[in-house]
Amino acid sequence: RLYQIPFEMPGCEGKSEPQTLHLIGDFSAPAEFFVTLGVFCFLYAMAALVLYLRFHSLYGENKKLPIADFCVTVCFTFFWLVAAAAWGKGLSDVKAATRPTSLIAAMAVCQDEGVACSAGTTPAMGLANISVVR
Repeated sequence: RLYQIPFEMPGCEGKSEPQTLHLIGDFSAPAEFFVTLGVFCFLYAMAALVLYLRFHSLYGENKKLPIADFCVTVCFTFFWLVAAAAWGKGLSDVKAATRPTSLIAAMAVCQDEGVACSAGTTPAMGLANISVVR
């Protein structure tokens, strides 16, 4: 939810007062989808574990139960792949929205003649990249 984060634009050598810029974008949906799917996978795994351990004879006698279990597992696997791709896309969108060159281009102060704006630091996205890869 980048739109909730204010970004202070500095004034130019005391000629103008600092202004507040709000970043654009809400990239929380892919992460929320991924986390929600993870919670549902965990709950299903716990229920399946109880079924396997406590009601093993029911699972062995009923031929439809293993097929239903397999179908649910395939569905969860597909949705997990979709959620991971969505999370990766959300991360790349956050990177694009917070790129220093994009922020500098959005500042009116930097558009004036003879003004040279540069980014102080580049955001560190290494841990975010690792979270998507893992």
